Amino acid sequence: MATKVTGKDGKAPPSAATNLIAGGGAGMMEALACHPLDTIKVRMQLSRRARQPGAPKRGFLKTGSEIVRKETPLGLYKGLGAVLTGIVPKMAIRFTSFEAYKQLLADPSTGVVSGTGTFAAGLAAGVTEAVAVVTPMEVVKIRLQAQHHSMADPLDVPKYRNAAHAAYTVVREEGAGALYRGVALTALRQGSNQAVNFTAYTYFKEVLVRWQGGARTGDGQTAIPGWQTTVIGLVSGAMGPLSNAPIDTIKTRLQKTPAEEGVSAFKRVSVIASDMFKREGFHAFYKGITPRIMRVAPGQAVTFTVYEFLKEKMEKTGPSIWSGSKYEE
Repeated sequence: MATKVTGKDGKAPPSAATNLIAGGGAGMMEALACHPLDTIKVRMQLSRRARQPGAPKRGFLKTGSEIVRKETPLGLYKGLGAVLTGIVPKMAIRFTSFEAYKQLLADPSTGVVSGTGTFAAGLAAGVTEAVAVVTPMEVVKIRLQAQHHSMADPLDVPKYRNAAHAAYTVVREEGAGALYRGVALTALRQGSNQAVNFTAYTYFKEVLVRWQGGARTGDGQTAIPGWQTTVIGLVSGAMGPLSNAPIDTIKTRLQKTPAEEGVSAFKRVSVIASDMFKREGFHAFYKGITPRIMRVAPGQAVTFTVYEFLKEKMEKTGPSIWSGSKYEE
């Protein structure tokens, strides 16, 4: 698998402005559509019920129904404010940095990026977004999602009232560094997610383009129908969670609780992992995997579909307006 960054019949890579608008719009649609499944996933990951003979099992449907029953349907959208605040810069950074890393890894003479280069670019893009945006956003989101209060009862006042208040409270009580708790695990998760995601998506798209005789748009760009973008986005999106579920579960538990004085992050991760295995068994590392796949896979399908759609529309209205560049001669 190899892709070309630029070509005589193509365009320059999308600019930061294009990625900001197209990526941000795609991210907002993805968050609004899939956030309830993320809340269910977090609750399942934070559950410390051990699997014992005769013990009641709580799947994602049971967890979701209990949230709705006890906390109203709005409870499924706890932490959405934190996600929406960070989603635009997150997606802009993801797509812009991915294109930048691809250019760095492209063959200088041909402009071709190998499959390994695409994987490395995705990995680097995931790490970049994790450090720049995702880690503090997820610390705030998880604190909000972990609260078991009813949003219909005005007397049931939670510790964290909204995303801004949660961020302020965490910084005031635990210091600014608390917003970056679990940054290494988050970077590992995001990096592996985007490495697998972009590599699989690029490969599937190339296969479909070749299979359909090199389908191209009027301006020379390779293109596939929107429904095919959705399908390959769905498939590629499911691969990441399957590859790094234990990392995500440990990260969630680490970010949910305050730091312990004198205990290093590595020590805390070791204790959390050891405690999970001893008390809850190996399956605990895959808690929430069903809602996570159900959330990430369609989320990536929405993201790629909306991103490709908006990018195409923006480029058709004039590259000088959106990308600040002309077609290559």
